[in-house]
Amino acid sequence: MDGEFVSKTKRKQQMLELQALGAALLELAPSQLDAIGLDDELARALREAHAISSHEARRRQLQYIGKLMRTVDPEPIRAAIAAVTGNSAAARARQRRLEQWRARLIEDDAALTAFASEVPGGHTDLQALRALIRNARREIAENRPPRAQRELFRLLRQSFEETA
Repeated sequence: MDGEFVSKTKRKQQMLELQALGAALLELAPSQLDAIGLDDELARALREAHAISSHEARRRQLQYIGKLMRTVDPEPIRAAIAAVTGNSAAARARQRRLEQWRARLIEDDAALTAFASEVPGGHTDLQALRALIRNARREIAENRPPRAQRELFRLLRQSFEETA
């Protein structure tokens, strides 16, 4: 023991927090779990929990995952979950930046030149980008659903991910 007294209530609260963190990991897709880089035993337990359909068996598996979580540092896992789910400050800033670029491109023709210079290496198909901008402007003018605007956002996100 490290000399510091921890009450039973506090230990139980910490255990339940780790179990909740394990449940949050269980909500992620298997590809997202692989990206986090978990301990082998913990990753195996999470894969097994995905296959369990019985409520009681799933509850017991979550308790086991919580027990395994006590042996790992939870902070990197919390940060990875926040980054994957888009709750981190960096993910929100990236989202906001992409939304600003989309708005600038729809509003101003000169913004395309600025965008092309900011994304090095010519990773973006400028012709497809122009077509999406034109279609997004038409959607806004005709008050139609934002299909091209969403596609424009996806293309912008893809362009910035390729340069990162």
